[in-house]
Amino acid sequence: MSSSSASLTRPTLSQRLADYYELCKPRVVLLIVFTAVVGMFLATPGMVPLWTLLWSTVGIGLMAASAAAVNQVLDRQVDARMARTCGRPLVTGSLGVPESSLFAMMLGLLGMGILYYWINPLTAWLTLLTLVGYAGVYTLYLKRATPQNIVIGGAAGAAPPVLGWTAVTGTLDPHALLLFAIIFIWTPPHFWALAIERHREYAEVDIPMLPVTHGLEYTRTQVLLYTILMVLVTLLPYAVGMSGVLYLAGALGLGGWFIVYAWRLKFRPVPGLAMRTFGYSIIYLAAIFGLLLIDHYMAPIA
Repeated sequence: MSSSSASLTRPTLSQRLADYYELCKPRVVLLIVFTAVVGMFLATPGMVPLWTLLWSTVGIGLMAASAAAVNQVLDRQVDARMARTCGRPLVTGSLGVPESSLFAMMLGLLGMGILYYWINPLTAWLTLLTLVGYAGVYTLYLKRATPQNIVIGGAAGAAPPVLGWTAVTGTLDPHALLLFAIIFIWTPPHFWALAIERHREYAEVDIPMLPVTHGLEYTRTQVLLYTILMVLVTLLPYAVGMSGVLYLAGALGLGGWFIVYAWRLKFRPVPGLAMRTFGYSIIYLAAIFGLLLIDHYMAPIA
């Protein structure tokens, strides 16, 4: 091969950085960090100290990115067989397993060090437990062991607001666990909507997602029931005095529209509706936590 041909195939620095960026699942990490930051602000009646806000965000973000990278390393063979994931760097060969594993380890160690020494040990250990729960227990075992994988594994994804809360206070609080409960109950209807759309792909790679093992109708029923339960859980912050009327009105409106999606998915399914439901679920969670944050600072003024 000539030197000119070799230069055409050698990735540029920007391409390599883009590959590492995609290895971190940036859109997922962004939502994780956002809910963690909201947890920080809800933990105090005033403003979060800038030092805590900055380094907690960086530490939690780094460890979330590490978990995402480990997940892609472990799932690379499955990812190669699914249309949604076949373009990931480890599948295309843009990155190899050794450098990806080293990258994930470095992110995790750096994030752990920041949280342990600059924030507090409780937040560091809880974040590590979350990383192990997602990248280890869920990816290696639960995902392939049971159709309830996303329900049980959802505990790891529900932890970020708790991590944000402990970063500010150094303690666990029942209000933080309410935030955990919202994401925990949100996860099944969120992910099962995607699984309905992609059920053939999951079947082909022997991943026992609920629509594969129990069928589409049963899964649609579960999405509807979990959505109703989720809306009820989102009312708890108002019920315990954690939030005010502004949040209540927004939660009812957002939740009502989610129920409409779930109802249509169950009783009037049409092509593409499952993916639209999945897309709305992401907007819904971000909006619920945004409402919690706005209400937290607007309520005293009102």
